[in-house]
Amino acid sequence: MTNEGEARQDGSMARPIRIEFAGAVYHVMARGNERRAIFFDDQDRRRFLETVAEMVEQFGVRLHAYCLMPNHYHLVVETPRGNLSQAMGWLQVAYSVRFNHRHRRSGHLFQGRYKAQLVEADSYAQGLVLYVHLNPVRPRSKAAVLPAERARELNRYRWSSHRVYAGWARRPSWLSGQWWAYWGRGLGAHTAYRRQIAHAFGRPVDNPWDALRSGLVLGSEQLWRRVKRILSGKNGQDERRWQQREDWRTQRERLQQLLAAEPDRRVRMWARVRVGGERRVEVARDNGYRDGSGVTHLIKRLEAEAAQVPSLARKLENLSRVKS
Repeated sequence: MTNEGEARQDGSMARPIRIEFAGAVYHVMARGNERRAIFFDDQDRRRFLETVAEMVEQFGVRLHAYCLMPNHYHLVVETPRGNLSQAMGWLQVAYSVRFNHRHRRSGHLFQGRYKAQLVEADSYAQGLVLYVHLNPVRPRSKAAVLPAERARELNRYRWSSHRVYAGWARRPSWLSGQWWAYWGRGLGAHTAYRRQIAHAFGRPVDNPWDALRSGLVLGSEQLWRRVKRILSGKNGQDERRWQQREDWRTQRERLQQLLAAEPDRRVRMWARVRVGGERRVEVARDNGYRDGSGVTHLIKRLEAEAAQVPSLARKLENLSRVKS
């Protein structure tokens, strides 16, 4: 799908799709405009957290984890009232106004709208919290090892909920303590959390987004079906584009399953172009042809043969139905 800040082919900017319902949990992230800083100093960071506290109180959301970075923030937010857009819209406007007033500036502070991925807490809470908390020390490369010597740096970092989860800082009233239960009860939860995050050092960081569905959902097939039902009932331009992409993705997956059992290489090549819409040059490269013209000739010969051979014609017709 189109990511936040990504231009469409017509040059306009996409509006991220929103899925909202009571009790939904989200990983929310927003960057500074042109990736510039959204916090100049600790006073800005305190002001942002004060604004978050107001959001929690005013909109009845639950904040389960957070991390502030120089040019972006991460929040893990639950919405008992199903009002993420209202809450986050207010937060970004309120903080932008306060930031601009303090620094005597004008203009946009954030790069468009925030990104929000729907998360199934029971399956992904631990991985998501660790991912958010490791932001200050995580290498840019996903494959890089997280250096063991950076553990102290993380433990000193004051602008995330890591120290609260570790039991080294008092939990503020606006930060929910419900998710500690994913590590256990009482003081044992802090110990289990510290043990788990310590285990992350000396190895590449686990990335929960590897399991993200279509840029929207981190969760089970049941949650994914619910999201698709919600989006199918919306008539917004971006929802329609998303639905078309999902329909196309489903068709491609069905076609790949059918072709996996097809012994005739010519039929597989034909289907990739005629049904799957792949570029001929890509199909040519995968099959040892010099360029796409060879694939074009093969397709024409196969279709001419199908006009004379009923069994081949039926096979091509059955594959074509994947698009219907």
